[in-house]
Amino acid sequence: MNIKRVMIVGTMVVAMSFGGTAWARTVVLAAPVAKWSVSSLAGSDVLLAALKQSSDEELYEALYDGKSLKDIAEANGGDIDSVIQLQVAELTEQLGERLASGSISQEQYEAQKAELLEIVTASVTTSFSV
Repeated sequence: MNIKRVMIVGTMVVAMSFGGTAWARTVVLAAPVAKWSVSSLAGSDVLLAALKQSSDEELYEALYDGKSLKDIAEANGGDIDSVIQLQVAELTEQLGERLASGSISQEQYEAQKAELLEIVTASVTTSFSV
């Protein structure tokens, strides 16, 4: 398995977390490999604007070339702090949904929420070049 592709898919999952509607419903896929599309997600425009990217393809290519989200933002005059805030807000919302549905306890919610900023910050500054 190509580690570069694994890392890109992982980074795209992080980027896709901005589209809360993607996680709000159950999806069953018959195909063994899912196609990733940031453009279908509601929050992708906000992410692209914060990174100063014109399209999800441009973002994908930059990630594939081994750049981190921070590298992309800095190279284009984007705002990495906005990217971090967007992602923390989205993940906090997802945690709230999990708490409300009973899939996590209040203690788990609080522990995971306390770690979000550190995890997201580490994620956006990590590049995956091979």
